[in-house]
Amino acid sequence: MLKDEAEIVVRSGDGGNGAVSFWREKYLPEGGPDGGDGGMGGDVTLEASQHLNTLLRFYRRHHWKADHGSPGIGGNCSGKSGEDLVVQVPCGTVVRLKETGEILADLTVHEQRVTVAVGGRGGKGNSRFKSSTNQTPMHSTPGGRGTELLLALELKLIADVGIIGFPNAGKSTLLSRLSRAKPKIAAYQFTTLEPQLGVIERDDRTLVLADIPGLIEGAAEGRGLGHQFLRHVERCPVLLHLVDGSDGTAVELKKRIQVLNRELKRFSPDLAKKFQLVVLNKIDSRPDLPDIAAKLAKSLKGEVLCISGVSGQGITELANRLLQLVPPAGT
Repeated sequence: MLKDEAEIVVRSGDGGNGAVSFWREKYLPEGGPDGGDGGMGGDVTLEASQHLNTLLRFYRRHHWKADHGSPGIGGNCSGKSGEDLVVQVPCGTVVRLKETGEILADLTVHEQRVTVAVGGRGGKGNSRFKSSTNQTPMHSTPGGRGTELLLALELKLIADVGIIGFPNAGKSTLLSRLSRAKPKIAAYQFTTLEPQLGVIERDDRTLVLADIPGLIEGAAEGRGLGHQFLRHVERCPVLLHLVDGSDGTAVELKKRIQVLNRELKRFSPDLAKKFQLVVLNKIDSRPDLPDIAAKLAKSLKGEVLCISGVSGQGITELANRLLQLVPPAGT
């Protein structure tokens, strides 16, 4: 199950206390101070991993703590530093301070790291305080306290193409046709209860598709399920707007498209600016759909394609067009 939001508490380690010690050796009863410094507390670091695709692990474990530093000892020996804690999160995770909403990091690349809590400094041993006027310092300093933070994690899937549309437009069927994905499909609203991913593979190219479920009018205000998942298309350079073309004139279909586009804009103005490829589904049930598509393209001043998710008509052409629209990685 996709879990795309979580809250966790992270705490870096405390620094170890400095030691008060004096050098003791036969025939040297007044050996000097030799108290060592305390060790540093461990840091807490978040690391993006391509091997994870959900925040589910943070529902099972909320508290993440690094080790404390060890105290210093005699012989000018410093204490052992606490071991750092590296916590892996899925690529695409946005890390915020829960209290202020400040973004600490947007981890999009495998093995990208951010240190969110720095360990406390080790305390100073008494050997640090020896001077010409204080040959036998009797004090040291305590280790610094670690940092505790409440973090909000938000996963935004990293996909090349986001498939949007009203329920029962055929998004899941289209995803299964375009890729090897096998989403559950049924004839009722909100069949898909979480985003589904699929991959188009062609020669040396791969294209990641995300099927975003539950978009209805009012989604930006919380109706249906779509408001929970719109964040997942924020990273997509291309949006594929799938429309049920089995009924309605070009004017009526345009109105349906505009309704959903208003929801995108209300959620995020940047979403409305993304390149959008309109695809009319169910050409197998309506021979005049190409004519409707031509009128719609002229009205929208954009590109409109016709397909059938059931029969597969137009699927190859659609896949080729998507590969053209999304530039290869590194270009």
